Amino acid sequence: MSSQTTDRTSVEAQRNEQAGGLGTFERLLTLWVALAIGAGVLLGEFVPAVPEQLSRFEYASVSIPVAVLIWAMIFPMMVQIDFGAIVGAGREPKGLLVTTGINWLVKPFTMYAIASFFLLVVFAPFIDEDLGREYLAGAVLLGAAPCTAMVFVWSYLTRGDAGYTLVQVAVNDLIMLVAFAPIVVLLLGISDISVPLDTVLLSVVLYIVIPLAAGWLTRVTLIKQRGAAWFDEVFMKRIALVTPTGLIVTLVLLFAFQGEVILDNPLHIALIAVPLIIQTVLIFWLAYRTMEALRVRHSVAAPGAMIGASNFFELAVAAAIALFGLQSPAALATVVGVLVEVPLMLALVWYANRTRDRFPSGVATTSNASLTA
Repeated sequence: MSSQTTDRTSVEAQRNEQAGGLGTFERLLTLWVALAIGAGVLLGEFVPAVPEQLSRFEYASVSIPVAVLIWAMIFPMMVQIDFGAIVGAGREPKGLLVTTGINWLVKPFTMYAIASFFLLVVFAPFIDEDLGREYLAGAVLLGAAPCTAMVFVWSYLTRGDAGYTLVQVAVNDLIMLVAFAPIVVLLLGISDISVPLDTVLLSVVLYIVIPLAAGWLTRVTLIKQRGAAWFDEVFMKRIALVTPTGLIVTLVLLFAFQGEVILDNPLHIALIAVPLIIQTVLIFWLAYRTMEALRVRHSVAAPGAMIGASNFFELAVAAAIALFGLQSPAALATVVGVLVEVPLMLALVWYANRTRDRFPSGVATTSNASLTA
């Protein structure tokens, strides 16, 4: 056996060991979200002084505590993006073209259509029209934000090409810089929901531009000073708990403000979930089947389909809070997206692994060492 074959086998063995399962937080994300909902509702009901005091810390209608928590969630995702890897995508463009095309030319508009149909038509007997439009706004924010972080987990579990997954995420982040705000303003405008453009742009700057720039600077500086191995094996492990901690605390605070709405309308949680589930399955199916038809290898096709199917819910939650407030139905709708995403995506991971033989075989070209969940 050649040394190249041995190295490749070693890489595959390492990937299989790493992909053996989600971490505790990722595997039980739905449980943590449910517990955060309960804790937040109880906090709002029995200790209302806490959310009331925190709500006073605002600047330009932006909650400072929530902004800090959102940065805590997003920064660890942004710091792992290697934008230099984008150059190598030209050797295998089909997977990247399918992912970006469906994410930005299809996904936001199917989300709007599906959510409008269910929230404003099918569920009209159960949801007031004005409330339904605000739930629709939250769904639109989810649809305009393809996944940035959790897709790394789905890539692990489907034995994805780590380097190519990084490229797909990096390209989506760059597109998000210029496309998120116009798409949100367009679709919410069609829905007769007033959205100040400057507020949307502020959300993009706060929750994409700043953490993206900070992540890039941190990555470049640390790799230059300590090396890539130290960055991957030491620094990324040290900040591994920052994102889950920020997410859970944000959800507790969010539901402390949403408690009364939830207690008065528990059925609405289930109704909001219906169009989100349908949208997730549809986008995955479109991307996955398109890549199968184009003979894209499975290690590129599976993670690429997962990027659009799942959502950058941290950004969606942040934008909903900035646009509509902590107590808004739109913010509630984005959190429902968090609640349903993990179990549904795990089902899609299972399906992708079961259908691997439909795609061309191919060994991932880089190890997963640089990826962290």
